[in-house]
Amino acid sequence: MVRPLLSSYRVQMVVDAMQVGGGAYLPEDGETMIEATIKPMSAICALCALATTVFSAEAPRPNILVVMCDDLGYADVGFNGSTDIRTPRMDMLAKDGTVFTSAYVAHPFCGPSRMGLMSGRYPHAFGGAYNLPNHGQGIEEYNNEGVPVAETLIGTVLQNAGYYTGAIGKWHMGFTQPYHPNNRGFEEFFGFLGGGHNYFPDQYQPAYERQVQFGNKHINEYILPLEYNGKNVNETEYMTDAFTREACRFVKVASAKEKPFFLYLSYNAPHTPLEALEDDLVLYEDIEDPKRRTYAAMVHAVDRGVGQLVETLKSTEQFDNTLIVFLSDNGGKTAAGANNYPLRNGKGSAYEGGYRVPMFFHWPQQVPAGQKFDFPVSALDFYPTFAGLCGAAIPDGKILNGKDIWAAFKDGQNPRQGEMVFALRYRGGYSEVGARRDDWKATRGEASTWQLFNIKDDAGEAHDLSAQYPERLEEMVAAAKKWSLTHAEPRWFHEERAREIWDETRMPATAATFGMDSIAFKPADIKPVALEQKTTPLSNGDITKAQFLENEKRRCEVKGWKWNSGKVETMFNEIDANQDGIASGREKKIYWANYKAQ
Repeated sequence: MVRPLLSSYRVQMVVDAMQVGGGAYLPEDGETMIEATIKPMSAICALCALATTVFSAEAPRPNILVVMCDDLGYADVGFNGSTDIRTPRMDMLAKDGTVFTSAYVAHPFCGPSRMGLMSGRYPHAFGGAYNLPNHGQGIEEYNNEGVPVAETLIGTVLQNAGYYTGAIGKWHMGFTQPYHPNNRGFEEFFGFLGGGHNYFPDQYQPAYERQVQFGNKHINEYILPLEYNGKNVNETEYMTDAFTREACRFVKVASAKEKPFFLYLSYNAPHTPLEALEDDLVLYEDIEDPKRRTYAAMVHAVDRGVGQLVETLKSTEQFDNTLIVFLSDNGGKTAAGANNYPLRNGKGSAYEGGYRVPMFFHWPQQVPAGQKFDFPVSALDFYPTFAGLCGAAIPDGKILNGKDIWAAFKDGQNPRQGEMVFALRYRGGYSEVGARRDDWKATRGEASTWQLFNIKDDAGEAHDLSAQYPERLEEMVAAAKKWSLTHAEPRWFHEERAREIWDETRMPATAATFGMDSIAFKPADIKPVALEQKTTPLSNGDITKAQFLENEKRRCEVKGWKWNSGKVETMFNEIDANQDGIASGREKKIYWANYKAQ
């Protein structure tokens, strides 16, 4: 039997029963006081049993559906003000639910953010503050890493509580068996294990097959086959549509079981490479910027998928008892077409645009409709909140940085009154840090001093109030420093050079990061480790993706060939084995040598 939620109405029945007769139980003739007390207590027990019987059918545990986008901008959905990207299905859910205007994730980029959501902990605590490297780089030490098995993930908690669990889409929390979704609480997994992927199978599958024929043991993860429960599949659909299809299939299967479900649907859209269906691109011909146009079409495909999933929930009679949570894994990447207005900066930053994300809750009759919730919440809160809603036991000794926000949310109260919400991104010689408490935020951005903002009135972090409130800033910086001292040294880095920079600049450079008077390094001294770029100048023979595309396009024009940007981007990604955004002279030699050998 599905375990019922603890109903407040049921609790009130018991309280009322205890107050019958004004709460005074006097013995009748021949009764002792003990006997007089036992009678009403027996009645109360009977009422409790009756209440459980009555409400078990009316209040089953909810299904939980988390829909996550990848690098979605704060202002790139209609419910957050987008005017050029149309998201009517998501907007309808947001309208009938509650929009969270101050929703944060645990880290300003992909992998660590997801690890935080799944573990309920800041990823820095277990050494997960960097992205796992692209499997194609062949860094075996890091390829065998992932979220430590000692960290029980929320999938396992809900699975142990009787939930049917599934993960679909992007994983990015470990490649090898100890870290595989099927071994971390998910009975079903369909998707890819790395940090990104190309979208069109007619492009990435031939590219993968060529690499296999070349004998390449370390293949760019962007072109690897998708998998279902550890076995490769021959996919035929555009990536976003494939994930939607599998999510709908999962709901249909789950609805036939005598148990609730937990589905983590992790779209990789609109993460690069920017690739969209022609039918979706046509809908956004009015957008002049080609990156923005493709990005918009990719978001449109996600919205279409959400609509199809809602229809499946309704047709299987699961919609009314499903909590839908929608969010992005981090801020939008502005260089790839995203818009984070009114927030400052974007993906990778400790300013608001890096880790404050669009989010809504939807659950008929349970989540207030047509509301906005302005108090700060974190994706770290999902773990204890879901466990509470689902009647799931959190393992003894499990450390959580989030909290169960459900009661405060339903009451319209601040669930984190007086508490900090942090973000920290390691750079070279210092770290970017964001620390919000209530309406105030202390920020140390890239190569800058500490600043203080009234984030409620100044979401764009444009007006530094540190001179007016120096003591407030110092106290908040001290709290952020104390938190940083709980971090473990990184277990992996996104590239080998990042490890070298960590050592060279004596990271984590706590004193430099949390000093109040000056920055640790000026930009000319050490350039921060960019997430998707090399930190060193281009060597002779190296070429960026933009340069490569431009050269190939010019070549097609001269030769009179038909231009196909998708195929050229796929070729570049095959050449760029370490996925640093630059095709080195050595990588090009290896690629063409293999090509000629074929």
